[in-house]
Amino acid sequence: MFELDHIAVAAETLAEGVAAVEAALGVELAAGGQHDRMGTHNRLLSLGEGVYLEVIAINPEAPAPDHPRWFDLDRFAGAPRLSNWIVRCDDLERELAASMDGAGQAMAFQRGELQWSMGVPEDGVLPFDGAHPALIEWHGGRHPSVVLPDVGCRLVSLQVIHPEAPAVRAALNGRLTDPRVAVVAGEAPAFRAEIQTPAGLCVLT
Repeated sequence: MFELDHIAVAAETLAEGVAAVEAALGVELAAGGQHDRMGTHNRLLSLGEGVYLEVIAINPEAPAPDHPRWFDLDRFAGAPRLSNWIVRCDDLERELAASMDGAGQAMAFQRGELQWSMGVPEDGVLPFDGAHPALIEWHGGRHPSVVLPDVGCRLVSLQVIHPEAPAVRAALNGRLTDPRVAVVAGEAPAFRAEIQTPAGLCVLT
């Protein structure tokens, strides 16, 4: 089974992404770190127990990897936007084997005391134009939501929008039952998250 782990806002630069999210939600993001294996870096925001938001961008000071970056960041352009969602599981290899082609191969990562494995597609692009979730398995018992400061933000709902919504739902094969998440039909792939903040309900897209 899957559990919603985090949502990702992609940006051309980390500063742009952080500014956009902080302006939309009215709170300050916490420090993140660097992903040497992908040449990216991030900032984070707790959305309550077990869930967080990540702003991620290519790190211009890091060497480019010899493979495509995750979340299709090599081709990202435009304003910062919600680009991906990530679900966690207890056995990444098993869940990848049970998932559709293109869900990725398991890769190991570490940042400080955080250790995890994640399914990364060979071309960096998850199925259904990124509407298929990335799969993650955490190791060592530590999760970012536990160590992030709680600034009073909570994820209320996440809409995964895609023209082939029934096929996206079928690909999940009933492995995610989170009532906050809905896969709905739309003209183009997109995401819409409702987040309760100290200032009220805000929407990220």
